[in-house]
Amino acid sequence: MAKKQIQRILRPATAEERKRHAANREKVMEEFPPAPGARRKPSPPGIPAEIRRAREAKGLTWYALAKLAGIPNPNTVRDIEYGRDAQLSNVQAVAKALGLRLGLLEESHMA
Repeated sequence: MAKKQIQRILRPATAEERKRHAANREKVMEEFPPAPGARRKPSPPGIPAEIRRAREAKGLTWYALAKLAGIPNPNTVRDIEYGRDAQLSNVQAVAKALGLRLGLLEESHMA
């Protein structure tokens, strides 16, 4: 028996597809609600929070952003957003893909 090949669609979803996907997600959430108290872990303030804000504003997933930034592992984007240790080159690539620029500030500006 031959394996069925799955073909990926590499284009933005149409308005109709987004509406259908949102309806499907809503039905699934009704049938399988998240556990009480289960929430997404918040990003620490600063770079992680700004990267998450910019990613969500553009409607990108960790996977999509990693692909745009040329990073092979989408978990790297998650680690950056959670404030975990990450290579500076990866942080710069993610920021650039989001149209952000990293900069240095004096400590007195960090208050």
